[in-house]
Amino acid sequence: MLGTLNGALEARGIKLAPDDISASATGVNDLVDGIVRLISIAVHYRLRIPPGTRDAVDRALSRHQEKCPTAMSLAAAIPIRWTADITEHASA
Repeated sequence: MLGTLNGALEARGIKLAPDDISASATGVNDLVDGIVRLISIAVHYRLRIPPGTRDAVDRALSRHQEKCPTAMSLAAAIPIRWTADITEHASA
């Protein structure tokens, strides 16, 4: 999902340095009918964005999951949710 999000940002003219975009993912397992199963995935993004780009970033975030091949492949079987910490920073 991170690659899809990064591509969506670049399509909107927002190119982030590698240190300015990252994600962590956590899977939740549970015992279902005696079998340990992955029951959900949570993705958390950390983005440092240029000033004035928040609206475009929010639009990219709102749509990226439905454009991600991996997320779409898993969506029918495993719920995926995401959160994001977004900070603005001045360009160097």
